Amino acid sequence: MTGPTRLPAHLRRLENEAIHVLREVAAQFDRPHMLFSGGKDSIVMSWLAWRAFQPGPIPFPLLHIDTGHNFPETIAFRDAWVDRIGAQLEVRTVQDSIDRGRVQEETGPRASRNALQTVTLLDALRELRVDAAMGGARRDEEKARSKERFFSHRDAHGQWDPRNQRPEVWSLYNGRMNPGEHFRVFPISNWTELDIWHYIEACDIPFPELYLAHDREVFERDGVLLAVTDFVTLDADEVPSTRRVRFRTIGDATCTGATLSDASDLRAVIDEVGTTRTTERGGRSDDRRSDSAMEDRKRQGYF
Repeated sequence: MTGPTRLPAHLRRLENEAIHVLREVAAQFDRPHMLFSGGKDSIVMSWLAWRAFQPGPIPFPLLHIDTGHNFPETIAFRDAWVDRIGAQLEVRTVQDSIDRGRVQEETGPRASRNALQTVTLLDALRELRVDAAMGGARRDEEKARSKERFFSHRDAHGQWDPRNQRPEVWSLYNGRMNPGEHFRVFPISNWTELDIWHYIEACDIPFPELYLAHDREVFERDGVLLAVTDFVTLDADEVPSTRRVRFRTIGDATCTGATLSDASDLRAVIDEVGTTRTTERGGRSDDRRSDSAMEDRKRQGYF
């Protein structure tokens, strides 16, 4: 692979900022890991890590918390991408947490493993003695994520207090912590959804075809178009139909909504994102469980 030969100035600035943060993590922490979901943001993050440390290898593993309810296309892409960039991949599963009695699977037609990931993630961070977990969250995605610093402190229980964070001035990042604590680090905090797609286009970075419009069997639940999979049980009044859709986020199939779209190539996706008035996470049913659903999950240790 080669890096981009020409980038617009604002993308070059964002790239340089993210690479600076990634190198700060490698310098300040002993056991950093990069959280990887197979979505566009973590793909760009891992690409930036490859760029930051070439010609050497990425000096930390990727860590995927697998709910077991992911789209098969995501898992296939994950494995191919990891091979392509030569990264080490660690996978921990929610199913293992269920089998060990660490979490109890939700029941009912709206059951989801999405929230259960928090326990699996915190267990993995303790097991692997991770002191910095890098994530692909961006401030424009959601109001709770807008409060995150680049270096965001977590206490000994993995919990987040947005009122108790270190100041960040002049691109100086303070990674000092007490034993048992860790940091979440967000190198692409200042990127937008549109920046991500422009950067993917400029660098010719591969991405899962779930992001492109395709015909898929879906059904509507509480205003969200969900894919028909083996992981969801339809109510009696829910009738599946084949629609032309794509996904703006990729996560657990039980809560990741699709959007109606004819954007079947990257240029069309960029045009669509540039004109839409719907928020990126507007199709995520996990964010609709309450007004503070994301912040509540993040305080407990979620991504």
